[in-house]
Amino acid sequence: MTGPHDAQEEYRRVSKEYELAADRLRSARSTQFIYWLIMLSGVALIALLAYSVAVGLWQEKPVLTRYVGLIALLILCISIGYLALKNRRRIVEFDLDVRNLGHDRQSAATRIPSESVESLRLYREASKDIMAGFRSRASRNLRTHNTVQAIIIIGSIVASTTTAAMAGAHPLSWISTVLTALVSVTAGLAAYFKFRERGYNLQSTADEIEKHYNATQFRLHEYSDFGDGREAERLRLFAQNVERLREEQRKRELQLEQSPGQKEER
Repeated sequence: MTGPHDAQEEYRRVSKEYELAADRLRSARSTQFIYWLIMLSGVALIALLAYSVAVGLWQEKPVLTRYVGLIALLILCISIGYLALKNRRRIVEFDLDVRNLGHDRQSAATRIPSESVESLRLYREASKDIMAGFRSRASRNLRTHNTVQAIIIIGSIVASTTTAAMAGAHPLSWISTVLTALVSVTAGLAAYFKFRERGYNLQSTADEIEKHYNATQFRLHEYSDFGDGREAERLRLFAQNVERLREEQRKRELQLEQSPGQKEER
């Protein structure tokens, strides 16, 4: 019969193995992406060299260097393709390891008494992963928002400039039309997906969870009344606040997903 301390140690051990396996899986997927990127670039260069060889034969120009480059690229693409297929098997194995360790971690967590102080401490430490996830999503949304705004600003300036420079029946006047259409589409996507609002909400939720994390650690604000003998109550209050913040974040995300017409109906 294992005690709470043994169950907690087992959970930590399995969690460490799970994180290492997840890191291996992410590395393998990144490597796979690089392989495919190199292969696609090689295929594009092969097509260009093959066209160059064909043109060289037609015009009776020396094509020795073109043949050498074409053969080298073919060998490179075949090698990268072999590595990509080999790495694909590793991804499947790593993914299976992550799934199995995730199941083991859940099983280890169930052996920790839910009302024990250890389980509440684990929840408090797990809230750091929640904060990191929210901040990662917030940074991604804010980067997307900044990129979209840069496209809109630069595209608008370039479109207006080309329109003025190519006034009349200029053969390249279609460029300003394409730029104007690109700016309009980008602005529409930005208004629909609301990247800035999503990023702001996620960052605000992460900051609130961090505030409660620090408050429960140093007994500040509403946690100041819980002394050493009331750690379980203090951590339970922290868990309630974190769950409340996560629920509020889910509601805000649902509101952003709804169209104005749907909001009026509700």
